[in-house]
Amino acid sequence: MNLSEQAGLLVGELMAKPWGQVSPSVYETGRLVTLAPDLAGHRERVAYLLAGQRGDGAWGAPDGYALVPTLSATEALLTEVARGEGDPGALLPAVKAGLEALRPMLAEASDLPDTPAIELIVPALVRLVNDHVDGPPLPLPPGMDTTRLGRVRRLLESGGEPPQKVQHVLEVVGATGAVRPTPIGTVGASPAATAAWLSARPEDEGAGPARHHLEAVALRYGGPVPVGLPITVFERAWVLSWLLRAGVPVDVPPEMTADLRAAIGPEGTPAGAGLPADADTTSVALYALALLGVPYEPWSLAAFDTGAHFCTWQGEDGSSVSVNAHVLDALGQYTRARPAAAQAYRARIERVARWLAERQRPDGSWSDRWHASPYYATLSCVLALGEFGGPGYAEAVLRAREWILATQRADGSWGRWAGRPEETAYGMQALLLSGPDPDERCERAARRGYEYLIRSANLSDYPPLWHDKELYSPTAIVRAAVIAAQHVTICHTEGNSRYENRT
Repeated sequence: MNLSEQAGLLVGELMAKPWGQVSPSVYETGRLVTLAPDLAGHRERVAYLLAGQRGDGAWGAPDGYALVPTLSATEALLTEVARGEGDPGALLPAVKAGLEALRPMLAEASDLPDTPAIELIVPALVRLVNDHVDGPPLPLPPGMDTTRLGRVRRLLESGGEPPQKVQHVLEVVGATGAVRPTPIGTVGASPAATAAWLSARPEDEGAGPARHHLEAVALRYGGPVPVGLPITVFERAWVLSWLLRAGVPVDVPPEMTADLRAAIGPEGTPAGAGLPADADTTSVALYALALLGVPYEPWSLAAFDTGAHFCTWQGEDGSSVSVNAHVLDALGQYTRARPAAAQAYRARIERVARWLAERQRPDGSWSDRWHASPYYATLSCVLALGEFGGPGYAEAVLRAREWILATQRADGSWGRWAGRPEETAYGMQALLLSGPDPDERCERAARRGYEYLIRSANLSDYPPLWHDKELYSPTAIVRAAVIAAQHVTICHTEGNSRYENRT
């Protein structure tokens, strides 16, 4: 099957599975074990947690990413023991190992990853675990307290409606207040948040749709659940952007284009039902529409403009380079399609490009709050700066290329913790798609990455690297990135039958 056929099948899957394709989550599954034991698939969720425990008693990735899933899984298994359910011979050793892993993890957690709502999730789960066990309580990580969690809970107890982004973590802040499920039954595009709402208000008129939504998600995954669903707009925007930017020949159904356009309202678009509108999804959707030949004026992005940079959403703590790179893509591609609008957006384009360049690391890379891998952040920045920043940013792109060349692994892959197809795809595209024409070193490195991807073609999933409550993988998006990288490499090796025959 050639790459165009693969891309066509992938786009067809987006239509057939409109909620999105996302990896299952230890954190989210653990919350359902605690909150929804009567939901279909409970035994399978417990089995999923037991099977995912590492040899050291923890769950999840290195560098602080294990804390949230380990807290959730340990608390869920403690709850299962307290219910008198399951096999004690399997549950008790897992609980013991989880608790033993958590104590040093919490005591040493001085530099936790910047994942959403971690300052709410960790204190809430630490308290739940401590309610289960005798002996010395688990400590909070250094510098973390319950101030923000308490403030949000008081708002809910007073009957107030939390900000929409807080609804995504309703399972830890409380399920009271004026929260309502969306028409498809989800609360905050989160199975755990939906389960929390349902467990607190089982007789509510919205209980039927909420339960049906949870049952549908659990059925799709065979028990376990993902950290966020649906992600309809997010998935379609990223898949189409990866493929079209790389020049992959693919037919996009007109109804998908129409749906993407219809999703953008006065405040932008959310990633999916139940989430707030955000600058990231809005920008990538606008960029994809422009590539599809139906550019739509990016006026909705003004709501996210802080004057210095673009925030992901109003009230964001911190900032994101990938979000601002995608804003630069959206503004740049729109003014390319509508030259008469160039003057109106020039100042913003120049400001965002400058802001991005100022955040490049000394080694030439970038890092970001929405992805664990610096290769994602670096690709986002060099694509935007190389295409829309102007010649003054060529040096920043070249410095990033040098970092990518220097960090390629012996097997041709790239990766933060190990060589992975997703990060390899990012490295290849950054070498070949961005800024000045690539030199022979870039082409050789990309070919080595291509060979690695060919050897990895039988992988059925991708390790989680994207930030949500814990790391997750939007698998359709990653597949699109891999297809795009292979296509770009083939284009740069045209005339080499060895590579042409592989496609």
